Amino acid sequence: MSAVPPPGSGSGQAGRAAKPAGRFRRMLDRLSSSQQDLESEELREDAQASGCTRIAECGDRQIVRVTGTLRTVTLRPRAGVPALEAELFDGTAPLDVVWLGRRSIVGIEPGRRLIASGRISMSHGRRVLFNPKYELRPLGQE
Repeated sequence: MSAVPPPGSGSGQAGRAAKPAGRFRRMLDRLSSSQQDLESEELREDAQASGCTRIAECGDRQIVRVTGTLRTVTLRPRAGVPALEAELFDGTAPLDVVWLGRRSIVGIEPGRRLIASGRISMSHGRRVLFNPKYELRPLGQE
């Protein structure tokens, strides 16, 4: 038989410390968080609200629909073919998005939010999405 500790004995304190209680505590946590932490939290909430898969939960060869913000956009040839590469971040993990045969795409620029879908592959330990279907998010939502 296992003994159940009496209320207030401290066994449940760890669970309470992990989850902020009350409006004042949440405000205090927001004030003490860095700007990057706040942006990551906002991106995670946006991914969940839009019904997309979190990038950190995406597995190799899985067909996914993800959303996030483009952190970088670069032109990097692959095997002599132009390739537009962008890093998409959703607050959980980065994802490399690659459009083969493209030098530029209107609207694909750092800071832009988008939804991308396709099959994830792993390359050098990073998640990559080649030639995805994508939707640019309206500028007013950024």
